[in-house]
Amino acid sequence: MNDTAATFAAVFAALFTAHQVGDHWVQTSCQAAEKGGPGWAGRWACSKHVITLTLTKGILFALAAVALDLDVTAAGLALGLGLDCLSHWWADRRTTLAWLASKTAKLEFMSLGTPAHPHHPVDGEGNYAPTLGTGAYSLDQAFHVFFLFLAALIIAAV
Repeated sequence: MNDTAATFAAVFAALFTAHQVGDHWVQTSCQAAEKGGPGWAGRWACSKHVITLTLTKGILFALAAVALDLDVTAAGLALGLGLDCLSHWWADRRTTLAWLASKTAKLEFMSLGTPAHPHHPVDGEGNYAPTLGTGAYSLDQAFHVFFLFLAALIIAAV
């Protein structure tokens, strides 16, 4: 494996780990609930989430870069994290990801696990049983991981 490939692997691992921590532990309940909302309140909630998420990624990346003596450039880091930051904000506004799902024939999958899906989960009495395992969540995370992959490529190669 060459140095660029090893750097890519280390950067992706750091960014993926930071994404999980930032998206699930650092993000506040208020940010999660309001980031897809209309107007400035929704945009501000989404911005606060993406700022703290990007800081989390920066911190974990820096730990990996120092511990592993990664050879990366400031330009690569700025481009990679910038792309990741913008793509995350875009997707987390929710209507944008729903638009993408509609354009790729994924709306039925997106509704999986919600009351909107004809086969939604139910409890013992037949009432809707909320779950985190929704199609929307899966599409959201897959979108983010794709951009983490691109960000790691840019950071390692630039």
